[in-house]
Amino acid sequence: MTFHTLKVAFHRLGSPPTFYRLCTRLAPWFWAGFAITAAIGLYQALYVVPPDYQQGDSYRILFIHVPAAWQALAGYVIMAILAAIALIWRIRTTEILAMMCAPIGAAFSFLCLATGSIWGKPMWGTWWVWDARLTSMLVLLFIYLGIMGLYAAFEDRRKGARVACILVLVGLVNIPIIHFSVEWWTTLHQGSTINLFGESTMDPSMLPPLIWMTVAVKLMFGAVLMQRSSLELLDQDRRKRWVADLLGDDKR
Repeated sequence: MTFHTLKVAFHRLGSPPTFYRLCTRLAPWFWAGFAITAAIGLYQALYVVPPDYQQGDSYRILFIHVPAAWQALAGYVIMAILAAIALIWRIRTTEILAMMCAPIGAAFSFLCLATGSIWGKPMWGTWWVWDARLTSMLVLLFIYLGIMGLYAAFEDRRKGARVACILVLVGLVNIPIIHFSVEWWTTLHQGSTINLFGESTMDPSMLPPLIWMTVAVKLMFGAVLMQRSSLELLDQDRRKRWVADLLGDDKR
């Protein structure tokens, strides 16, 4: 595939009808992949992996907690890349994608914090501590909510998206803080147990369900992003001809 072909394909995605069709076609595949991978991951996490020798069965919440945490961070990085593209090339569909990442990322951030608190109560004896990792993760949730609020504050959605995209790029500084917080400061939160480029300290039997659940969460993120983006585009263009033609085709 030549660079010219890639360039043409990239610009075609800026067309609202093309973008809408792509989103609606991809979403069901993402949901199907999510259902399969989540079923495999949950089965292994609940019935295949043995209890932990110290924590018993309570550790199994990590198969939700860890993928949610990873996706909260990955979702922000994806949003930042989209925000940079939106600010540089002013592609409206990219602005929509970036803004629709925020509520999904906020949901995963909240899920991470909630499951972490549930897990922390029996392990630490408290629901919450002002730990560096926990606090920086809470800041991430507030940044996500701030982006959502800033986007909604403008009647002109394109202007709101551009201003919010600037906040996205500013907030990117929090991502390495979250990642390296357990190394930079003394914290209650345990350090990294999975090393992609070396030996992991986690029991090998726990890795397969964790990988399956991580893939499932990413597919879910993609499915929800496609659906929210297509609906946001329809709402913005509800008075345009291509939407009228689309609804007319649906009625027929």
